[in-house]
Amino acid sequence: MADVTETAPAQNGGASMTIDELAQRTGMTVRNIRAHQSRGLVPPPEVRGRTGYYGDDHVGRVELIQELQADGFNLESIRKLLDTAGGSSAEVLNFSRTLRAPFEDEQPEILTEEEFAERWGPLDPRLMARTEKLGLLRDLGDGRYEILSPRLQRAGLELAELGVPPGVALDVVSQVRSSARRVARVFIELFLENVWKPFNEAGRPEDDWPKVRDALERLRPLASEALLVIFQQVMSETVEEVTGREIQRGLAGASGSRGRRGHRRSGRRRKPQ
Repeated sequence: MADVTETAPAQNGGASMTIDELAQRTGMTVRNIRAHQSRGLVPPPEVRGRTGYYGDDHVGRVELIQELQADGFNLESIRKLLDTAGGSSAEVLNFSRTLRAPFEDEQPEILTEEEFAERWGPLDPRLMARTEKLGLLRDLGDGRYEILSPRLQRAGLELAELGVPPGVALDVVSQVRSSARRVARVFIELFLENVWKPFNEAGRPEDDWPKVRDALERLRPLASEALLVIFQQVMSETVEEVTGREIQRGLAGASGSRGRRGHRRSGRRRKPQ
């Protein structure tokens, strides 16, 4: 067995933490860190004398492992991902966080069952289950509900004021979500084809990780803005087209009705003088 002092130094300039300090900083036990090292998940320390020292790259690697495990990845899947990822652990971790970050920042709202009923009326179990399935709320138990999008809830309340039943409003949400998913795939394919694939084919150079992450971050507001502008244009065109057609039908119906009444009047027999 090779002596630990023969281990190649890790590329993590400024390594200054002992394994105990690394464990304390990341909240992982020394035993688990050593186990991850034996699996090749954590790079070896920089050895000075007979002591191994760890740096920021080790911190990033441990945090990446923790976050991927929290997302449901097993250790073998994480090992394969790290083997093929390229780049430093810090860059892979930053990209992973960017990739999994919420597309839009909106703080959820917690309502009690009484508050929810006050806004929406008596709770219908079937509608509640459907609302949760659509990702609009989460049942926290103990009579509390998490409204994942307060803005969308306000829109629903306004529809209710206009006389739209909750079930019909949920039908609309379901249809819009299906359309939005198709639009989202358009933008994701745009990113994959024009940013990720060239980066991947180039061997995922370490220096290019920040550029890829920046492209993903910039795609978020660009996609939202483009979708909003296009929707507004299409909405204007559709309103004009549909209402114009309905108005024409109404005018044609009114004209035909007047014509029929006129025809009936002209067809009446005159009373004898």
